[in-house]
Amino acid sequence: MTESVVSIITISYNEEKSIRLTIESVLQQTYPKIEYIIVDGGSKDGTADVIREYSGRIDQFISEKDNGIYDAMNKGLRLAKGDYVYFLNAGDLLFDQHTIERIMHTASNADVYYGDTRVVDVTGKILGRRHLSPPDKLDWRSFRWGMSVSHQSILIKRSLCKEYDLNFEVSADIDWVINALKQSKSIVNVNFPISKFLEGGVSLSREKKAWKERFDIMVRHYGWLTTICCHFIIGFRFLFQKLSGRRKEQAVPV
Repeated sequence: MTESVVSIITISYNEEKSIRLTIESVLQQTYPKIEYIIVDGGSKDGTADVIREYSGRIDQFISEKDNGIYDAMNKGLRLAKGDYVYFLNAGDLLFDQHTIERIMHTASNADVYYGDTRVVDVTGKILGRRHLSPPDKLDWRSFRWGMSVSHQSILIKRSLCKEYDLNFEVSADIDWVINALKQSKSIVNVNFPISKFLEGGVSLSREKKAWKERFDIMVRHYGWLTTICCHFIIGFRFLFQKLSGRRKEQAVPV
């Protein structure tokens, strides 16, 4: 059976200090059928110079101004030619060099593969587990309780991937994954960590915007009553985590 091609897309902007680790993480993969795409937002630091060091091993690289991270991701989707799409943004890492190979050999021709995530610092050192663990069985309803699978730990058939909704500035990934899961019939839990996620803080303004956007997204997919009930529980959980000093997930409070 012919092996599937996995398009790995990295989005970057002024990530000179972290982009190299991400690139190396992809280029060290033992799986032979990888298309690697990097979309840079016209970085002002040395990010593009670092990327160009690997020009012979990167399939497509563009560096130009964009209208935010999801606009850049849409550019990556349009460039992708593989059977599967996987986003690994600057600073994030695949768990080890065999990760993609192990995923693709877990089951054949799944619509979606997903797994766990570990949180790391800027050196790649593992700090612990992400505070939301992926469910044993995932479907589009699973995200009522928060983003139970991180964006860095899910591979989706390219044919099922719509473009990101640019009406959402910080939470479009939740809407994107839910839309793909709604169309998926075969969703496989690989039962091992797929990615290492760079720990980072969230500004108060972005945190508030993320809450508003995720509420709107949940209403769109689950309706008002379910969304209000679930957000009450999510809010209580989030407040408990803040009071107890636990780590927050970058970009989207869950």
